[in-house]
Amino acid sequence: MPQPDPITREIMQNALASAADEMALALYRSAYSTIVRDCLDFSTSLCNEDGEMIAQGVTLPHHISSVPFAMATLFDKFGDRMESGDVFAMNDPFDGGMHIPDIFLIKPIFWEGERVAFAVTTAHHLDMGGRLPGSAACDNTEIFQEGLRIPWVKMYRRGEPDEAVFAILRANIRMPHMTLGDLRAQLAACHTGERSIHNVIRRY
Repeated sequence: MPQPDPITREIMQNALASAADEMALALYRSAYSTIVRDCLDFSTSLCNEDGEMIAQGVTLPHHISSVPFAMATLFDKFGDRMESGDVFAMNDPFDGGMHIPDIFLIKPIFWEGERVAFAVTTAHHLDMGGRLPGSAACDNTEIFQEGLRIPWVKMYRRGEPDEAVFAILRANIRMPHMTLGDLRAQLAACHTGERSIHNVIRRY
């Protein structure tokens, strides 16, 4: 593929950065909880087809630093078993996550049957079950006290939600309405990123 000229390259770079910021706005405006909507404890980014970051929203940078590790474990587990409409979720620190309340939601983006990018979101959720409300307590002595660990799972398969995953979430968290609402906000941000990537491809 021929390399774009410097001006086109700069325009595309800014288009991708703007797309990541649009994702952040979609998440912010759709969120249910105060920790996302008022404390802005979330982040958004875009990765290329190999999981390498190409743009990040102006949000919390410490989430962004964990994205390369999360993407690596996602590829280790699912490899090429990713299809259009799939959405993956994870919060397990041993799978590339941070602490239990931070859930990654990642959507592979396809164009004409080929994977071209990933939309990546991370948000801190008010409760993930565990010993105490809020899940993350400074006097916990083992990870099992912190709440529900989610290794990489397909939350959506070809655009259809996996109801078993949602049933497990509802049964293990104290405020399912709030948590599932914030997950839907993350999903809205992923859709926004997908639409933006498609627009960039159509134009360039």
